[in-house]
Amino acid sequence: MEKNTPRSTLRAGGISLAFLLASALVAAGMWNQAQSSASPAQAASVPAPVQLREVDGGPNYFAKFPGSLPVDPAYFPIGVWLESLIEPTDAPKDRLVGINLYVDLTSSSDIAHATNQGMRALTSVAVPAAAGWVIADEPDMWAGPGNDAWTRNWPGAGPICAPETGRCGYTVQREMRKTVPAGQMVYANYGKGVTFWETNEQAAAFVNEFQDVVSADNYWFTDPYICGASEGGGVFAAGAALAPEKCRLAANYGWTVDRVRSLVQPALSKPVWAFVEVGHPFTDPTAPTISGPEIRAAVWSSLIHGARGIVYFNHNFGGPCLSQHVLRDTCGDAVRPWVTDVNAQITRLAPVLNSPFVDNALSHGAGVSAAVKVHGGSLYVLAGSAQAGQQDALFQLNCLAGTDSAVTVLDENRTVTMTKGAFSDHFADGNAVHLYRVDGAAASCVK
Repeated sequence: MEKNTPRSTLRAGGISLAFLLASALVAAGMWNQAQSSASPAQAASVPAPVQLREVDGGPNYFAKFPGSLPVDPAYFPIGVWLESLIEPTDAPKDRLVGINLYVDLTSSSDIAHATNQGMRALTSVAVPAAAGWVIADEPDMWAGPGNDAWTRNWPGAGPICAPETGRCGYTVQREMRKTVPAGQMVYANYGKGVTFWETNEQAAAFVNEFQDVVSADNYWFTDPYICGASEGGGVFAAGAALAPEKCRLAANYGWTVDRVRSLVQPALSKPVWAFVEVGHPFTDPTAPTISGPEIRAAVWSSLIHGARGIVYFNHNFGGPCLSQHVLRDTCGDAVRPWVTDVNAQITRLAPVLNSPFVDNALSHGAGVSAAVKVHGGSLYVLAGSAQAGQQDALFQLNCLAGTDSAVTVLDENRTVTMTKGAFSDHFADGNAVHLYRVDGAAASCVK
């Protein structure tokens, strides 16, 4: 049986025609909730007004929950999934990598090791210092979309639903939610049921009814099954298997964020976080291991598409180096510098990431994904490759059509030249990411 991670089992539903159509548009570079994806020719023929859009949920979303996450613009959630805090040295190791949040802890953990470092934790058991609660993980897969009775069994412990062939994922989350004290923030993560197999209606019930912050984990770089006809192929290849150059692509992490965001009702009302693996989360010997450049590209694809937090899956269930703590252990030596660097970049740019998007300000080709942000009087263009192989990408800021200036490429010690609002840059491969700042341009674009 196919698995998303070794902790999950499957329940298959259906994919709606509307979902397939939207997914096809994403694959073609024609639909993107986080920014304009029209080509320059399309933008010229179908003009749209430039609009400011706050981050999902609004910048003060967490203020609604006592003792929750900061609303400081300098804070951006960078979490690690189901870690343990046993020794006083554990949290400092994670903090050095740039982690500022634990998204659930093992039952043997002492949350004080996190709070002593100024870090926060969401937990699945009652802990006074917790910043929020985590309810059941991936019940869309192991319990399915439905309201049948739950036996209180977890995967591997016996029948899940009553009747055994029933579906009780909604019941699981509803009962888990009842255990949360009133007013506390609740987080839950879903899997391939929400992203691939369930109808929009079924998936939206999971996304909207049970938690305040939501995510879904599709491991596009390492999952041995995700390129198949019933998963990635069902979305991007009309039900055929998806070729590796279309499947093992950082841009697909942004698609996962788009899929979840498209289900949120009312639209834009709830933060969506993104999952990125940092090692080898599958036992299948044919599964790949993610690389440092792939991690960075997956993270930025997620952020470009509107993710309001990043969660790293920190466990190796297969491959040459088994570990429950990849970012602490020697198993993570190859990727740790990349994760540390991208986390530092996110932290430096947190005020930008927490600032509004500027929709319809940018035109570009389908080979890249990009978003425009406004902060401190400047415009920021966040761009990542959306195709395998190298390319030269053209960007047109329509609101700066009469402007010639230098554009700073962040953290690369270089600039590119903008002429009449247009600039181009080279993207070396499918993992290429470039971040640009156009100084003083906000006043010309945002009225």
